[in-house]
Amino acid sequence: MRIDRTTFHDAVLAGVVAAASVAMFVLYGPDRLQAQGLAVDGMRAPDPLGGLLVVLACVPVAARRRWPLAAMCAELVPETLLSVLGYGTGVSGLAGLVLLYSVASYRGLAMALAGLLISMVTYVLGALAGPVRATSWSEHVVVAVVLVAVWGAGRSLRLRRAYLDELKDRAERLERARAADTRAARAEERSRIARELHDVVAHHVSVMTVQAAAARRVLASDPDLAREALSAIEHTGRMAMAEMRSIVGVLRTDARAELGPQPGVQDLPVLVEQMREAGLATRLIVEGEPRPLPAGVDLAAYRLAQEGLTNSLRHAGAGAKAVVTVRHDPRELDVRVQDDGLGAAGVSARPGHGLVGIRERVALYGGILNIGPLPGGGFEVRARFPLKDGQ
Repeated sequence: MRIDRTTFHDAVLAGVVAAASVAMFVLYGPDRLQAQGLAVDGMRAPDPLGGLLVVLACVPVAARRRWPLAAMCAELVPETLLSVLGYGTGVSGLAGLVLLYSVASYRGLAMALAGLLISMVTYVLGALAGPVRATSWSEHVVVAVVLVAVWGAGRSLRLRRAYLDELKDRAERLERARAADTRAARAEERSRIARELHDVVAHHVSVMTVQAAAARRVLASDPDLAREALSAIEHTGRMAMAEMRSIVGVLRTDARAELGPQPGVQDLPVLVEQMREAGLATRLIVEGEPRPLPAGVDLAAYRLAQEGLTNSLRHAGAGAKAVVTVRHDPRELDVRVQDDGLGAAGVSARPGHGLVGIRERVALYGGILNIGPLPGGGFEVRARFPLKDGQ
């Protein structure tokens, strides 16, 4: 059977207090006190009965943490008998002080005050009922001060313990909150990286796939045109590798990433020309006076046009035409990608990761996104980004 460590410590403390109390009881009898010039009228000499009562008063110390108030009340019974029978002056013994301290330290304020009141009342009753009388009121004042001081020390320890527990609990809550924020930040970063990788890979691979199919069809009949298509595939692949290297470079911790500007609206002519080389007749229309845009909005607008043209290349069908329209307004940036292809019939019913990423980008900057077939045929991807004054 395993013994609780605190119970063992309290039992040892009870034994030490009992030994000290018995030693004081025996050594400081009437003869010793009278030799020191102290009044001992009515005081009984130490005997086995008094020693037994002293031991009984110390035994409850072993339960001072589990039942502190009950232990203190149990201690006060033999302590009061010692005073009534004339073995002492009624001053609370060492065990009583230990138990009063325990009540104040391990129980709430109401129970602690009750313990202090019980100690005071018991002392007064023992002093009045016992044959030994104090020579002056100062002795009673000293006893009262000692009791209040011991009680205050116990309350101070309890308040300090509660304060430390609160600090630990607050630290744990902050640690959990920080861990949750870290997980959220990592998830957001993974989502952002996934969007960037998808936008780069999906676009360039789609262009390369279309060009490879065209090269395969004309390989036998027109080798020169096939070589041009293969050269375009090589160029597109190099562009994809360069963009992927730029994105993945920020993830490296063992080397410094090569930083470069992110694509924006100013790069749309290059994107349109690339789509033309892939076989999609594409036109760019810019309305309004271009002006500097916030970096996030600039990148989101470019990715929207890229994703819209990639979907047109995949699903619009042969001979389809696409138009990219960018309208600069004082308070809004309007970006549209329209084609005259197959419309809803050419798009899978399940939205791809690219369109999901576009929705997240547009929502991040408070924009409005419309994706769907046009009434007269074809398909449209359109986003309107709000701009603040001065942007």
